[in-house]
Amino acid sequence: MNKKEVLKLAKGFRGRAKNCIRIARERVEKALQYSYRDRRNKKRDMRSLWIQRINAGTRQHGVNYGNFMHGLMKENVQLNRKVLSELSMHEPYSFKALVDISSSAFPGNKKAIVPPKKEGLAIVL
Repeated sequence: MNKKEVLKLAKGFRGRAKNCIRIARERVEKALQYSYRDRRNKKRDMRSLWIQRINAGTRQHGVNYGNFMHGLMKENVQLNRKVLSELSMHEPYSFKALVDISSSAFPGNKKAIVPPKKEGLAIVL
């Protein structure tokens, strides 16, 4: 990259990293490395978030995430995790229908036992 391109990419950096070509070149190279890496990490983080949302939605109906997904796979319901998470948040009745379909397909989808909440110890002085 020539000097003009590097300084254009360094626009918005702080200190000498925006106008001193030697420092700007180093910071721009590092910034490009970070952007490459984080484009992949963003996909990983979003998938994790979708799984958490689906798990929270299925737990409300007494099924855990793994059994829910296994039941959908057996019924050949081909919805990706992004769509399932949106359904669990914004369309609870449609999501409940999917949970019912999954439960009927996989006998392991019996009602999960939710452990009772532990109450704090009362300290009497």
